Amino acid sequence: MIARVQPLTRTRAVRGPFDYRLRPDQSEVAVGSLLRVPFGGRPSLGVVVGLAGTSELEPDRLAEPDGVLPVGVPPDLVRLAEWMAGEYCSTPARALGLVLAPGATAGQRRKRALIAELSRSGERALDGTLEEPPGTRALTDRQRALLAQLRSRGPTVASELGTEALKRLQARGLVAIAQREIARRPARHSVGSASATPPPLTPDQERALAEILVALSRPGSDRKELLLHGVTGSGKTEVYLQAVQATLAVGRSAIVLVPEIALTPQALHRFQTRFGDIVAVMHSGMSQGERYDEWLRLASGDARVAVGPRSAVFAPLSDIGLVIIDEEHEGSYKHEGDPRYDARTVAARRARDHAAVLLLGTATPRPETVSSCRHLRLPRRIDGRALPPVEVLDMRGQHHPLHPVTRHALADLRREGGKAIVLLNRRGWSNFLSCRSCGRVWMCPHCEVALVLHRAGGFVACHHCGHRERVPSRCPKCASVAVARHGAGTERIERELTDALGAPDFPVLRLDADSSGLHERARTLERFQAAAGGLLVGTQMVAKGHDFPDVALGIVLDADQTLRFPDFRAEERTFALITQLAGRAGRGTRAGRVLVQTLAPEARSIAFAAHHDSDGFIADELIRREALRYPPYASLIRIVCAAADGAAAHATARDLHARVQAPGATVLGPAPLFRLRDRERSQIVIKATDRAAAIATVSAAVDERARAASARRVSVSVDVDPQ
Repeated sequence: MIARVQPLTRTRAVRGPFDYRLRPDQSEVAVGSLLRVPFGGRPSLGVVVGLAGTSELEPDRLAEPDGVLPVGVPPDLVRLAEWMAGEYCSTPARALGLVLAPGATAGQRRKRALIAELSRSGERALDGTLEEPPGTRALTDRQRALLAQLRSRGPTVASELGTEALKRLQARGLVAIAQREIARRPARHSVGSASATPPPLTPDQERALAEILVALSRPGSDRKELLLHGVTGSGKTEVYLQAVQATLAVGRSAIVLVPEIALTPQALHRFQTRFGDIVAVMHSGMSQGERYDEWLRLASGDARVAVGPRSAVFAPLSDIGLVIIDEEHEGSYKHEGDPRYDARTVAARRARDHAAVLLLGTATPRPETVSSCRHLRLPRRIDGRALPPVEVLDMRGQHHPLHPVTRHALADLRREGGKAIVLLNRRGWSNFLSCRSCGRVWMCPHCEVALVLHRAGGFVACHHCGHRERVPSRCPKCASVAVARHGAGTERIERELTDALGAPDFPVLRLDADSSGLHERARTLERFQAAAGGLLVGTQMVAKGHDFPDVALGIVLDADQTLRFPDFRAEERTFALITQLAGRAGRGTRAGRVLVQTLAPEARSIAFAAHHDSDGFIADELIRREALRYPPYASLIRIVCAAADGAAAHATARDLHARVQAPGATVLGPAPLFRLRDRERSQIVIKATDRAAAIATVSAAVDERARAASARRVSVSVDVDPQ
């Protein structure tokens, strides 16, 4: 038997698969098996992508695999990786690397430990019914306490109670100790509301769920893609939960995607409360051992619901019946590494492969989704309350980061003991530093961007490459000590609000990418939830999916910041950010209020958001996109060439521009980009109405360029559907 193996090499110029002759003792090898193989004169790992009875080469000329690793890849994920390689102009090896079990290539194994449990004699000893031989020493209070703990806890890792003490009890036959595999489970957090039993649905929810159930029951592999367009607070999550319940009831499995790791604890809490241990979580904030064990639970069928951010789309589930994408408008579903996949597109592919339903939910759908999916609506909040009024505050002429109306509203909230969420989509203390004497701006030495002040840490940092320096005390150019700080980030706003309003009974908490890890962020949300009153200050992650019924005030600072980016999605992002933050307010018994500070009060995205007019914004945006040939009316492909030498990067971009000639495609550029990580960059952008033809042309051009002698000096990255 011949195994067709795709070596896991990062080199674009080397493409498999390559044939290997299987030995008789390797009959268990199948599509998806992970093998150790000789490749290019050295050992390598490879994934079996096919089996054959014969090869074009003579059998005795074929090498044999050196071994078979214990955990491979499900065949459907092998097929998915091959599709991703083509769809995103990448390589099969790079795509396969995304679907492997976490740590599989590093020899990850299940954890084993000594497990102690109470024996029958131990039970009788606790009950006082055990007859021991004469002369046996009576149990000490400490030993009785250990036996009692084992009775209440059940099988326990011996080291948690004291291995030596337990071994002495084992010698008397009161405890059994054995080496066993143990599952590494991620920590659980109680963030947000969760119910073990389904609550009554509103008529809107019932109608939406009925449509989903019809799609679930419909056989065949035709596209079953639904958009659940519900205003914030309309109960989309309960529709998800009951759709998953219906999926499990017919013996199928489900994937639930959330846009960020920070939202995972809340989503996980809700699904585990409803469904228990059949829910597994997958995200990069877990240890590799935890991710490996959760992956195995999904692959074995012990877990049938996968919850997590974009990488959970690769959960090794069989017979998937439902794929849910919550907050489908979020750009974080786009992966930045190669292949630069979009989890929404990959989820749609997985759903079609499994004849599953794809359910995309949001209050602010993307124009692309509106134009391609069947529309289900939740137009009202479940409590019947109106959406909170939005007041736009003109910041022109204001010199303080908080408008007077905002300051008064916060002071009133402090007196009344309520809660507020304050959104500023910029972290750190100040945007940049400059010398008041000579005008010098502190820039990153590796990127053409200004360094951001992080006052609490005592450093300035680049938010692109991570470079850090100590906060300067004087200008190195003119020696002036007059260093000016410009702008405000979440760190500064947190400090100012703490100084003005903070108290033990009114905490001011911050949630942004500077928060130290997932568990710390989850604890911040738990503290905010438990407090009687307080403020939650943060970047865009505070606007996503949180359900705190006692938030009365939502505040957006510098709302037009995203409008200043040269991006055709700038209006869409601004509208979504304001609408999502507005949706956090007024979900409980107290009326909500939203304040939006901006330098552009007449901007159309801000005006539409202030009126909660999602339909109006989307209709207007689709007209603009069609006129300018932007998605969904065309596909975009971005090619970035990077090199230490700017001339080499630009020359490669010009060469690729000449090679990329697809029907109906417009090639823009080359155009320079700012220096990033000591690499000069140049880009071209392709607008194409024939997506498949454009992808094929770009792949061929980049692959041909990769074989050129000068290719090593210039790196080329391809981004299909860039965000």
